[in-house]
Order: sequence, then structure tokens, then C-alpha cells
Amino acid sequence: MKKLILLTAIIGMGLAAQAQSKWSFDKAHSKISFNVEHLVISEVSGQFAAFDGEVNSSSDDFSGSNISFTIDVASVDTDNERRDGHLKSDDFFNAEKFPKITFKGKSLKQVEGKKYQLTGDLTIRDVTKEVVLDVKYGGTITDPYGNVKAGFKITGNINRFDFNLKWNAALESGGLVVGENVEIVGNIELKKES
Repeated sequence: MKKLILLTAIIGMGLAAQAQSKWSFDKAHSKISFNVEHLVISEVSGQFAAFDGEVNSSSDDFSGSNISFTIDVASVDTDNERRDGHLKSDDFFNAEKFPKITFKGKSLKQVEGKKYQLTGDLTIRDVTKEVVLDVKYGGTITDPYGNVKAGFKITGNINRFDFNLKWNAALESGGLVVGENVEIVGNIELKKES
């Protein structure tokens, strides 16, 4: 009988160690934004107001976590209504036909200390490509209301032409109106689900 109790306790501890923790995006404290070169001399920035995601983790340091998120294309905001309308058109995102940008994580690996690399499939319009993003883990804390929170900064670069966002115009002085390279910045705060 003692052996059975001991075996049950060992199995229970093993299952607890493997237990998955589910985390949701705290959207009030998160932001997904982008920067792109304009007229060769400056940058235009924007953000997506509507997005959602979740993380499933079996480790305290989030290594090996399953990560996914979606962005509503129609929520793009660059502080210019006319430009936002152009971005939603078929010249860029075609929000009517392709309303969502999705990311499905494949791996989250610790590089050093609080630096990680996140690899996953990014889908924009009708194109899915594997991307590698840099992640800085800010830490985990319990807030004044008893919620367990974790913070991350995600950065990376993509070539928008790879995702069929190909509109452009040439400048008389050389170069293009809109740069090919887009910098992505995600400041994400997660809330642990009970």
C-alpha cells in the first residue's frame, strides 16, 4: 500500500511539473505597432488597435511556450484617415478579403538571460512565411489585484514585398515613397488565467 501511495505521489508531481499555464493578452497594457521608411528620409509609425492572443507555457521562464495571436487588419491606425484607408485597400492589406493577420509560434528559445528568439509562421494577406523575432522577457509579477502578469517586448523586421504588400511610387530624386522593410514592435503584457 505504501508503494502505491508513493508511486501515485511521484506521478502526481510529474504531472504537476508538466501542467500547462494559460496566459491571455492584457490588451489594456499591450500594443502592437510598426515603423516603415517614408520618402527615404523619415519613418511613419502605426499600430493595430484590435488584436488578441494566448500563450500556453509549462515552464516558469516560458521556454518552449505555445504562442499565437491574431490582428484585425481594419484596426490599423497611423493617425491619418486617408493613409489608413489606403493601407486597408488592395494596394496593401486588402482588409475586406484578408481581415486577419495571424501568427502561430513554432518555438520560443532562451538565447541568454532574458533574451529569447521566437520562431513562427506569420500570415499576411494570402502569404504565410516563417519569421524569427527577438523577445525580451521583462519578468513575472503579481499585481495589486492578485493577478499574475508577465511582460515581453517583441521586435523584428519583415520585407513587406514578401507578403504581397507591393504598392509603391518612385521619387524623382531616387528611392521609393514607402520602404520595403517594416519594423514590428510588440509590447505585450500577459495575464495568467486561473
